Amino acid sequence: MLVSQILKSKSDDAVVTSLPTMLISEAAKVLSEKRIGTLVISSNGTTPDGILSERDIVRELGREGSGCLSLTVDKLMTTKLVTCGRDDRADEILQKMTEGRFRHMPVLDEGKLVGLISLGDVVKARLSELAMEKDALEGMIMGH
Repeated sequence: MLVSQILKSKSDDAVVTSLPTMLISEAAKVLSEKRIGTLVISSNGTTPDGILSERDIVRELGREGSGCLSLTVDKLMTTKLVTCGRDDRADEILQKMTEGRFRHMPVLDEGKLVGLISLGDVVKARLSELAMEKDALEGMIMGH
């Protein structure tokens, strides 16, 4: 299965972005209100500069306390992004996410942000793919 197929299967393909100058407290509010785990940080709304996850915020709270809430997101965001394209395969993405120990990956097309896939999206797609393969094999065995 390709990333493009995963994006099509998502009920909401909009990517929530924020400016690098947003405060961590504001970012936490957006994450909570939208019930999402990650914000893509972009100064222009189309090219990702970084990514900020719930985990990034929690780790900093644990290290520095509530004072970190007044920092801007560019101070905590991950800037070494691992991205993918629409034509990448789900099994490759799953491997990258597992090895890198992250749960969200921006999808780029010619350097522009076109989507965001989560580990859950990829696992769901893989399970669907495996179920179809199982049904096909059962059909062949049964002579259908």
